[in-house]
Amino acid sequence: MSHCFTQLHLQIVFAVKYRAALIAPGFRQDLYQYMAGIINNRSHSCLIINGISDHVHILVRMSPAESIASLTQTIKCNSSRWINDHQPLPRIFRWQEGYGAFSYSKSHVPKVVRYIENQEQHHRQRTFQEEYQNMINRYKNHTETPHPFLPLI
Repeated sequence: MSHCFTQLHLQIVFAVKYRAALIAPGFRQDLYQYMAGIINNRSHSCLIINGISDHVHILVRMSPAESIASLTQTIKCNSSRWINDHQPLPRIFRWQEGYGAFSYSKSHVPKVVRYIENQEQHHRQRTFQEEYQNMINRYKNHTETPHPFLPLI
């Protein structure tokens, strides 16, 4: 793949199973660093990770060597194992099945970074379900069938 050029910026969003508020501020940054390590070690570039107690936003510059589904599955699998091994929680930690992935041009990356940086402030005004539905509405073609991944209420 040395003769290929791609510039694939994706925001990947996924939630804690049942939208349980299990990602405590006390270990959030360690979790995000762990997730960034997974991404960077797989030849992608993690630009930012942030979220709140029940979901995560990741902005990544994707390498064409791996699919979005494969990367997301690896992040979710390894990070849930890391959480269960390192954080005492009232129940076993799991991510909700599925994810959303949204593409951006390079010129939009700074705006997306700011959006992800301000997740706590943003969610004082809007729930995750409202945020996610808004993202889908901005991207979907009105002739498309309904999107199968919607956060559980």
